[in-house]
Amino acid sequence: MMAGQRILVISPNWIGDAVMAQPLLQRLRAAHPEAPIDVLAPPAVAPVWKQMREVAEVLQTPFRHGPLQLRERWRYARLLKRRGYGAAYVLPNTLKYALIPWLAGIRRRVGYKGESRYGLINVMHHDDVPPRPMVPFYAALANAPEAPLQPAPRPVLQVTAEQIAGACAKAGLALERPLVVFAPGAEFGSAKRWPPAHFAALAQAIVAQQPAAQVALLGSPKDRAVCDEVLAGVAGSAAAVHNVAGQTSLAEAVALIGHAAAVVSNDSGLLHVASSLNRPVVAIYGPTDPDHAPPFSDLAAALSLRLDCSPCRQRECPLGHHDCMRKLDAATVWRTLQPMLGAA
Repeated sequence: MMAGQRILVISPNWIGDAVMAQPLLQRLRAAHPEAPIDVLAPPAVAPVWKQMREVAEVLQTPFRHGPLQLRERWRYARLLKRRGYGAAYVLPNTLKYALIPWLAGIRRRVGYKGESRYGLINVMHHDDVPPRPMVPFYAALANAPEAPLQPAPRPVLQVTAEQIAGACAKAGLALERPLVVFAPGAEFGSAKRWPPAHFAALAQAIVAQQPAAQVALLGSPKDRAVCDEVLAGVAGSAAAVHNVAGQTSLAEAVALIGHAAAVVSNDSGLLHVASSLNRPVVAIYGPTDPDHAPPFSDLAAALSLRLDCSPCRQRECPLGHHDCMRKLDAATVWRTLQPMLGAA
């Protein structure tokens, strides 16, 4: 790769994975300080990349989910070729994303083996068994495949005071009052969701101790219903709890998290946004492994009952009881969160 040539990073499809890939950009920037770094990302994930200081430009993928769309990929690759990329880092493990830099004639194409992508990926990495946590998994792509593993830096996002003020105004939140953010949703499936009644009991405990506090329920439009369940369970504390799921853009949600005194989240993309903004975080795990994608804030706790049946990594509880989440009660989470609020 010639000095100063542009670098293309092809984003994962999930918000949390995009955040956990940010240390790769830190390493690329350190190794190629003069090279602009562009990111090709799905529209739903693009706002996260725009909060990373290393990114020169975010390009949004025009492809539909699922189909190969070979003709469309060829046309888009022609556009990328004119931008003069010297290297591409392909983070999704699918064949169809590896096609894009190959069709664009980008000479250095870096990624993991994935779906047997020999030829399409010409600097090929292989993951360990068992797999590494996600942050070092992505960060390793900045080095040669045979290089020894190195500790990865922490992901870092940034928000401005103007973004925070605008997001609070949009959500109807008082800028001067303490804010606690809940993320009750999980795109992966219902098994990753802590019960709404537990979130409601936790909100009541927060407001009882800190009457000035406000609790914001964040998420996508798909999370609106589960956040409504939380709101319905808070009884006398309802005035202090705001369901803004689906009413803020992802960029505005990131800004609200950046303003939060603490964040309580399932294992979801917003959890990793909170960590990357270095907010105090309580992360709740049931069917997934807290060691695979842990929070990395200065002040963070990963709570898991670590039952014999977990991590099952299933979208719905295969045993039907959901004990890994149901038996992790609000009192336990409150004992972890309470001192964080005192330190915030």
